[in-house]
Order: sequence, then C-alpha cells, then structure tokens
Amino acid sequence: MKLFYLTIMVFAPTFLVFSQQQKKSPRFEEVISLRNAGEVVISPEGGMIAYTVQTADWIENRFDTEIWLARSNSEPYQLTNNPKNSSTSPVFSPDGKWLAFLSDRGSKVQVYALRLSGGEAFPITEEEESISSFQWHPDGKRLFLLKSEKESESIKERKKRYGAFEIDDKDFVMSHIWEIDFDAKFPNPSELPCHEKSDSLQTSANCIEKPKSRRLTSGDFTITSFEISPNGKLLAINHQPDPMIMSSMKSDISVFDMETKDLEIVVANSGGDRFQAWSPDSKQILYVSNLDDTVSNFYKNTKIFRMAIEDKKPVQLASKLDENPSNLNWNSKGIYGTFWKKTLRPVYRIEPKDGSFSMLTGMPELVNGFSFSKSGEKMALNARNGNQLNEIWIANNTQKPTPINISQMSKQIANWKVAQSELVVWRSVDGSLIEGVLHKPSDYDSTKKYPLMVVIHGGPTGIDTPQPVPGYVYPILQWLEKGALVLRPNYRGSAGYGEAFRSLNVENLGVGDAWDVMTGVDFLSAKGLIDTSKMGVMGWSQGGYISAFLTTNTDRFKAVSVGAGISNWMTYYVNTDIHPFTIQYLKANPWDNEEIYRKTSPMTTIKKAVTPTLIQHGEFDKRVPIPNAYELLQGLRDQGVPAELIVYKEFGHGITKPKERLAAMWHNWQWFGKYVWGEEIEMPLED
Repeated sequence: MKLFYLTIMVFAPTFLVFSQQQKKSPRFEEVISLRNAGEVVISPEGGMIAYTVQTADWIENRFDTEIWLARSNSEPYQLTNNPKNSSTSPVFSPDGKWLAFLSDRGSKVQVYALRLSGGEAFPITEEEESISSFQWHPDGKRLFLLKSEKESESIKERKKRYGAFEIDDKDFVMSHIWEIDFDAKFPNPSELPCHEKSDSLQTSANCIEKPKSRRLTSGDFTITSFEISPNGKLLAINHQPDPMIMSSMKSDISVFDMETKDLEIVVANSGGDRFQAWSPDSKQILYVSNLDDTVSNFYKNTKIFRMAIEDKKPVQLASKLDENPSNLNWNSKGIYGTFWKKTLRPVYRIEPKDGSFSMLTGMPELVNGFSFSKSGEKMALNARNGNQLNEIWIANNTQKPTPINISQMSKQIANWKVAQSELVVWRSVDGSLIEGVLHKPSDYDSTKKYPLMVVIHGGPTGIDTPQPVPGYVYPILQWLEKGALVLRPNYRGSAGYGEAFRSLNVENLGVGDAWDVMTGVDFLSAKGLIDTSKMGVMGWSQGGYISAFLTTNTDRFKAVSVGAGISNWMTYYVNTDIHPFTIQYLKANPWDNEEIYRKTSPMTTIKKAVTPTLIQHGEFDKRVPIPNAYELLQGLRDQGVPAELIVYKEFGHGITKPKERLAAMWHNWQWFGKYVWGEEIEMPLED
C-alpha cells in the first residue's frame, strides 16, 4: 500500500530571535511555569481588552489566574491580585466604566467590581453559596447571578443524626438565577451605627442595608447558563433535569420574561439543546442541538439553528460546515464561530438569513476564543500560530482582518530550544488517511535515524496541533534535546477531520486507533527517519487507553506509559461518571454484547504483554476510575512484565497542581530513560 508524506508547515519563529548557540534547553519547572493567556473580553466601545493569565505558584502549589487589562495604545498590565485564590470571568459594564469579575477572597466565590478609572475592587455580592457566573443588565444598574441553592434542611438534619452518606445520582442541589442591584455610590454599611432593637421581633435599627439578591427562577431543574437579551427584557436559559454530568444530554432552552416573570420552554428536543446567542434585535435566538439523537452525539456534529421567539420555527444554518461549532456570537455584522479545519481553527462568518458561510482570512492559525465590541466593529482574540504560545490579539472586524498581538506571551520562549513542527500524512490499515504532528529537534540531521517517542492525545475527539512547547506531563522538549523525534498522531475519532472521521472508531475502539499509530510508525520507518529499536509510546485518558491497548498487543515499543487509561471496558462502564460514552462507542452495554467489550479491552490480550509499562493515575478519578489502573498493573505483574503504578494523591482525571505535574514529568523521564536509553535516573531532591 502506498504511503503518503506531506509536509505542509515548517514553523519559523516570529518572535525575538536568538542565535542557536544562545538558546537553552528549559528545565521541567520552566515549562510548567509558562504563563498562559486565557479568557478574553473587549469593552463595549472597543477601547479596552481584559484577559486572564495563568501562572504557577510553587509556594502554594497551585495555578493562579489573574486579570490583565490593555487600553488603546498602551502596554497591558495586571489588574487584579488575589494572593490565595484566582480572579476570573471579567465582564465590562455596559458603559465601559466598570469591570466585574469572580473571585474567592475568603468568603466563597463572589462578584467583585473595579472602577476602571482607578480604585480598589470591592464585592458586589455576599452570598452564602459560590457564584458560578453572572451578567450585567444592559442598563448597568443590576446584575444577574447563577448560583446553587442552599442544601436542603432535610439533608442537614439527616447528617446530624446519621452522619455523611450520599445516595448515588440523587443527592444534589439545583442552580438558579438571582438578581442584585448595583449602585456605585451606595454608602458603606460601616458609615452609620447599627443597633439591635430590643423587642419581640429582634430587628435591627438605623442600619445601612446593602443590596440583597432576589431570586428570579425556581423549579425542578438546574440552570447551567443564561444570557440577557440586548433589550434587557428577556433571559434565555439553558437548563437540564439535574446537575449530573450526563443530564446535559437532556438540556432544553427556556425564555424568562423579566416583566411577567413567566418561564416558557422554547426548544425541547430529546437530545441536548444549548442556547448560544441573541440576535441584535432581541427577536431571535441562536442555538445548537443534537435534535433527537441520544445515541451518537458524542461523535456526531451538533446542528446550528436560529429561531424567532414569536413563531418558534427553527431554521438550520451552515449545515455543510462539517465540524462542531464553538464560540458562537451574533452581532450586527453576522454570526461568528470557530470550527476545526484539520489542525487549524479559523473563524467563520455565517449569514443569519440563509446560513451561507465564509472563512475570515488573515487571522492567526488557531483561534481559541474571541469577543466583539457592541457595534461588532472590533474584536479581541485568544489565538496563536503554530510556532507561538497563546496570545491576545485585537483586530477590526472585516472579511480580512489584520490582528495585532498585544500580549507577546511568546517572548517567554524566545531563547529556548523549542519543537520544530511538521505535519505528516499516511494511510492506515483500512486506507483511512491519518495526519500527525512530527516534532524534530532544532539541530535535526536528515542523515541520522532517531529514537521515536509517540505521544497520543485524549478525547478521543481531541486534536494535536503544531506548537513550540508541547508537554503536559511528558518532557517532549527534553526528549527532542536528547536526540529523539516525537510523533503526535491525530488518530481516527479526532476532531478537525469531519463527522465521518470521528465515527471511524465506533465499535472499533483501540483496534482502529492502534492501526493508526502503528502505520504512522511504519511510515516514519519507511522514510528512514527513526531507529525502531528505540521507541516509546504514551498518552493520557483516551491516549492512555490506546497506550494500554498497545502494551498488550505489540512488542515493538521498548516502554509504555499509561496515563489515566482504560484497561477493561466492563470495569470502566460500571465505574465511570459518563456511562453513555461507552454505549455510544461500543453500541451496547456489556450484558448485551460481551464480545465487543472483550475485543476492545487491553485486558483481553494481557497474556501477550511484554513491554515495561508505567501507569499514572489520579486517586479520585471519576472519569476513568482507578480500578482500571490496578487491573492493568496486576495483569502485567502476573505476566512478569515490569510495571509500576504511581497514584497522584487527591487528584481526579488530571494533574492540576505544579508540584505533582513536575513529579509526573520526572516519572516519565525516568521510565523512558531506563527502558529506551538504558539509563538509571534519580529524581533530584534539591537543585
């Protein structure tokens, strides 16, 4: 079978250039400590941009997020500083004079406001429960809050008598919407004395009472998000039967009338329906839906609709855009959204009337998120090109914008030896075209054969893209510096290649995925690029599952690392918090089709395992519960295969603190160093 090779990008740095002799190989800690740009929002008039930046706090062992502000023609600067927790979700007031945000400063997550002309942030809310999201009313005189209800009195009384226990899928609290007034000139309650009035009512007297929140919605459902209409009269609400993660598949859309207080369901298909945006005239809503699909929505496209509130007749838009939409926004210039296009993520403009669409040109290659000014004339982006870190950009909204980078985050790596990225394409066993990112060291020599490290993304509907500093818990830059190539395959099921491609591993999990990985290895070998006697493979979540499948089905790798991976689909099915995932991909539960569960489970072929395998897992992982790790570990040990399980205490599905992420990176460095390079490596206890 003919193999195809296509190098479509070789990324040359666009930031400050150092000579090769000046560049350094960064330490693990430096990679973990890279600052990362996150949420971005532009002010109503377009003159200011607020965005979040994540940093590592090694003393407190946490990742901190704070808000930065960029004004026209000035350098961005850090606006918030919460020493013990983060500040997130910045939102400009309608008049652009205030910035509100969420922060926990010792009394749950509250809404804070900061006057942009100067001054300190102060709390708008003092709720007993943390606030999950909020929005300004267009008049700027009140805010809407989304927060959970209080724990019921019956549960409190039960705890007093019987202690703590939980009934699975039944003990939860709903979230609803409250509103609260905002008056910047309201006096501080400390400005007048407050006395308890000694009468039978025990009321307070002569007090300055701060504004209190008022409940707007109620009912036997939980609200996940909402948005006020531009005219300030209606609330569009996403809600589902309960807060359980899989209830999102039953989400519906309602509209709440601010004047009558009536709540009306306007979209209620059997599958998930999710509101996205209001039309500028407040007469229509934009939403995405799985319609009545409850059996394949994990891997099939959601559909985009607009619907007039008055007649409730949905009109599908952009039906030929063959990927799931993200970041949908509707302003006077049109509807905008991002869609994966292989390893690129462009912005598309959709015409509201007929659903036609076009791609905005001149943009960075991968757009993570964006925000528009009130007029739609200006936009702010979180985006990057393949050789950059995530950056914040500003642009005029035209068919061919010319974004300006205002954050310069990539200067952090200007003197680093970073990954050189190419895209390669090959055919898998069944003829499917598979694309992958191939990373080469900065001093790559085409006459040499290199050890190969294969790093597999999660999902399966994730995607790997060209980038200068890939990693997570894998020391990719250091392996490149050591003299290896790194392949990150976008195996069948990955996002970016259309619905049909995302469906290729249905009833073929592990099997087809392994085809795609191994044919990629064969392709690189046929090109004379790699030393097949020195290869390792690893991944997290779905990537961990594929790595586990490979460790029990091939002897071609010298070492394997399984991060939070599935080893037995039966064990997984009865333990995970997303049971329908398994049924959708395997098309049955284990009692109806045991054979498909055996075919796709690494444990079925455990007797074929010979490759030394490191297993990494979070102690409290609900997505891939830890019994999968113990089952694989014992099976490998029973076969005499070198195996080690490292449990990261108090973590779920991801390693979310810098010190444990550093440990996980060292564990992989040690494991592959030993079995691929034949080195004994000690973890340093001091610098």
